[in-house]
Amino acid sequence: MVLDIVILAAGQGTRMVSDLPKVLHPLAGRPLLGHVIDSARTLAPRSLNVVIGHGATQVRSALPDAPVAWVLQQQQLGTGHAVQQVLPLLARDGTTLILYGDVPLVRESTLRELVAVANRGTLALLTVELGDPSGYGRILRDAEGRVAAIVEHKDASAEQRAVREVNTGIMALPNARLHEWLPTLGNRNAQGEYYLTDIIAMAAGTGVGVQPLPAADEQEVAGVNNREQLAVLERAWQARKARELLLAGVTLRDPARFDLRGHLRHGRDVTIDVNVIVEGEVELGDRVTIGANCVLRNTRIGAGATVHPNSLLEHADVGPGCSVGPFARLRPGTRMAEGARIGNFVETKQATIGAHSKINHLSYVGDAELGEHVNVGAGTITCNYDGVNKHRTTIGDGAFIGSNTSLVAPVEVGRDATVGAGSVVTSAVPDDALAIARGRQRNISGWQRPRKTSGR
Repeated sequence: MVLDIVILAAGQGTRMVSDLPKVLHPLAGRPLLGHVIDSARTLAPRSLNVVIGHGATQVRSALPDAPVAWVLQQQQLGTGHAVQQVLPLLARDGTTLILYGDVPLVRESTLRELVAVANRGTLALLTVELGDPSGYGRILRDAEGRVAAIVEHKDASAEQRAVREVNTGIMALPNARLHEWLPTLGNRNAQGEYYLTDIIAMAAGTGVGVQPLPAADEQEVAGVNNREQLAVLERAWQARKARELLLAGVTLRDPARFDLRGHLRHGRDVTIDVNVIVEGEVELGDRVTIGANCVLRNTRIGAGATVHPNSLLEHADVGPGCSVGPFARLRPGTRMAEGARIGNFVETKQATIGAHSKINHLSYVGDAELGEHVNVGAGTITCNYDGVNKHRTTIGDGAFIGSNTSLVAPVEVGRDATVGAGSVVTSAVPDDALAIARGRQRNISGWQRPRKTSGR
């Protein structure tokens, strides 16, 4: 059966107390609406339509590559009015699934089941039973227990408000019925709006079956109206992803203290300590260990590598058997070959570190290429920026760079060369040579250190 999908995302979200449209607030590093679009795309719909209104330009700009048709709702006159804006784009055959841009956790399996029910010619309605249903539309049933109508909270009587079965807003129904019912919606209610839920009573009144489908849990259908609710859903999403990783064989030292804000591919026997944040596209090979408080952003880490605590890796490629940190920062363009080591308080950028080379302490290496088995002493920096342009430093295999060395780029240090500690290297060092570039030491006897005057 052909499927069309409509996502309603036009609301302002005043309770977010924000200049950002509600559907753009991030969950797991992505806009709420982005999650809903991703779920919708898994169903391979004929058309995917997003109704926008408040902050429409911002919404479109935030998701420029989304494969959707943007439909503008100039005035926000209710959910029924929102779907009416899409009606001219919907053919009369097939089924339409209606989703909400602020309900990000609904499962693909739930949506598929809902569509399958609607494909049989009925109206399929996703419902949930809540301990506190305040604010939600109540499901009203007839004497035989069939769904007869939905009444919004503000329009409900005291008896109706006691009902705990509520409407999630998510539904699927034949397109032909949508074309029949939507134009007849009225707005005689407390809000003066056109409620999409009024089509439930239309369906019941014309003998069309209304099939309620209970959601697996409250979180799956929970919407976001304020930042507290957003925080609750963030933890729910993270708990779901943490469980998936645990069942796939990843060790999370504390699943409640792990944040995935992108996609994580992993091998076997990966171990991740507490407070690790994964952003963008990250790949961890077999037996990788990530220490506490690390941030991994768009990074690949090879088999058997270890990232020690409190390290930040972004757009980096770490080879097998490497060691990084603690307190290391690998900036974009860092490439570490097998067995290389980057130690504590070391920063790298646009740097290739050859196999088994070491930068163990308190150094900055940028716009550089290090060969194999290079040793870089503590306090070494590559002076790569002249105020206008960046310049490269090249260090050959087996070179030894003494502590507190400044390599003023562009410069080349040859194979198996040695640079004495404290040197400022401004010209090439040949293979196998020793370079010493520092002032001669003088000792001044009897020198008096300046002293503070009394009372100061």
